[in-house]
Amino acid sequence: MNSHPDFHQALDDGRLLCTLCPRACKLADQQRGLCFVRQRRGNAVELTTYGRSSGFVIDPIEKKPLNHFYPGSSVLSFGTAGCNLSCKFCQNWDMSKSREMDILQSPASPEAIAKAAADHGCLSVAFTYNDPVIFYEYAVDTAQACHQLGIQTVAVTAGYITEAARPGFFEHMDAANVDLKGFSETFYHDLCGGALNPVLETLKYLVHETQVWIEITTLLIPGENDSDDELDRMTTWIVEQLGQTIPVHFSAFHPDYKLLDRPATPHPTLVRAKEIAGRNGLKFIYLGNVHDPENASTYCPQCQSKIIGRSGYTLNEWQLSEPGECKTCGHTISGRFAREPSNWGNRYERIRI
Repeated sequence: MNSHPDFHQALDDGRLLCTLCPRACKLADQQRGLCFVRQRRGNAVELTTYGRSSGFVIDPIEKKPLNHFYPGSSVLSFGTAGCNLSCKFCQNWDMSKSREMDILQSPASPEAIAKAAADHGCLSVAFTYNDPVIFYEYAVDTAQACHQLGIQTVAVTAGYITEAARPGFFEHMDAANVDLKGFSETFYHDLCGGALNPVLETLKYLVHETQVWIEITTLLIPGENDSDDELDRMTTWIVEQLGQTIPVHFSAFHPDYKLLDRPATPHPTLVRAKEIAGRNGLKFIYLGNVHDPENASTYCPQCQSKIIGRSGYTLNEWQLSEPGECKTCGHTISGRFAREPSNWGNRYERIRI
């Protein structure tokens, strides 16, 4: 493992305060934080799952979801175990809420992961399934190994990280999809066991102080975070604080984990969210977890022509003349684009490292 900052400080009562995320766990010797994977050992707080993964998959970059980051390309995706939030609706709860280390496969070094991505022709590696913030050291070391081989890096994260830890983590990321779970402190407190403000601060930091490509996802849960008022306030904040060209994905909820008493998100709810976001000025709005080619495709905000057509995760139209330029009117589209689209499509391939 490379040298990394010590994200802890000593307290007067002998415990150590973990300073990696806003939970600020106070740990006695051998005690684990809420994330379960960071443990106090003596005078240090250590990552207990370094080098171990819950599995490796090659899948489409659009599944992260990232629609403006080398569309159509393949990404090597992996996670570990544990999480620093307690979302009652978690859709990867078997990994993020795992307390059993036996879900983790044989060790895979950062260098081995980077080589596997290169050998399989992946443009990027994504840290996903559970939040990479809590496996900071493993994610950063892997990102550095990837960059040595020309592989891009992607963080799929809730953005629940402290101001002190943000720079060291995100300086190694080329793109991030940040999960903005709702737009009220009540929602974050009651359903996620966390707080909204640190996530908003992370988003502002990423947009204004880094070169990381950013997209935002919100899972719309009926009766919880899908009111017109909340969607209006959230999308207004995004436009005012982050800009009009941040791609936003509204995804459909399905009952899972501890939130089985809510219905699945009706398709009209997603459409309504897109309409509200559009009225507030957002230029790129997508609907996810549903089959809706029209609302998964990318349109030029200037001439309204379809520039990237999608059916599921497969690209079926590409109207960019230069990287990121609309072929019809020449308008520059925000994002990171290759001259020609990749064509990984809907494939999902498990690999061993």
